[in-house]
This record gives sequence, structure tokens and C-alpha cells, in this order.
Amino acid sequence: MSQQIEAMSFRRGMRVEIDGDPWVMTYFQHVKPGKGGAFVRTKIKNLRTGKSVDRTYRAGERVVEADIEDRTMTYLYAEADGLVFMDTTNFEQFTIPMKQVGDAKDYLQENAEVSVILYDGQPINIEIASFVIAKVVRTDPGIKGDTASGATKPATIETGATVLVLEPAARARARG
Repeated sequence: MSQQIEAMSFRRGMRVEIDGDPWVMTYFQHVKPGKGGAFVRTKIKNLRTGKSVDRTYRAGERVVEADIEDRTMTYLYAEADGLVFMDTTNFEQFTIPMKQVGDAKDYLQENAEVSVILYDGQPINIEIASFVIAKVVRTDPGIKGDTASGATKPATIETGATVLVLEPAARARARG
């Protein structure tokens, strides 16, 4: 049975179950007004849909801790309906729908290790590293003289994603 968490114990990153869905707290603020009881303002994000909502809980209210597990898996390949991952401990393969993964799919490279979020034993989303090392496969030449404000230009990396990169002259100034 899942544990109940009291509202005054909320913390950022805490994973809870609300109305049968897993949520993560992205923001919380304990408020003790001059009149009335204390309460907690939260911003929570649905781990299935990515939707964020604001919620307020009074002191003493409780929510259920979500049955969520993070497991390291290897990204194998993309299929028409989703992305295929392999559990590195038992070699079991999971397919996660692309709509659940969102923009993270643009930065996945084959054989990359990612953290897969499992809710009740089923994969629902992934967390990728804060940065990736990738080759730039295409970029437009910079505009001469456009470096005063640390000019950036779009570049396409090997995964197909388009990112902004610093011009060489701006990069040299940033280092020095």
C-alpha cells in the first residue's frame, strides 16, 4: 500500500498520485497567513501528459505517494508508434509512445542510456541527460559583423534536432 504524505511535508520533485494519475511537484510554497490556517501552494506536472496545474492544499490534507520507479535503460530504435528501450538488468524491451516522450526524442541517440519512469510497472516517460554530445551535420554561415551580442545561429545535429549554437567569434569571446 502506498504511503500518505501530509501537505506540510511537500517538497520539489516529490511524486504523488492524484485522481489515479502520477504527478511530480515542480514548485511548492508554504504559506502561513496572519489569519486562518496554513496552506501549501503547489505546481504539479502530470507524468503521463506533461500538463501542469496549480493546486492549493490546506495543512493536514494528505495525498498518496505514487508507486514510481526510475530504471536505467538503453534506447534502441524508433518504430512508427513509439521508441523502443531495453532494460539493462533483465534485457526486457519496452515501447513508449512518441507523444508521451515529447521533445526528448529529438535528442536521443541509439544506445544512449536514459532513465525510464515506470508507474505501476509500466513505462510512462523518460528523463534524458541535461546535455548531449552530438555532431553538427548542417549549419548556415554566420552573418559578418553580427557578433556584438553573442550571436547564435541554428544548427542541425545528427539526431535531426535544430539547436542554436554560438558563432566562432562569440564563442572565443565567451571563453576569454
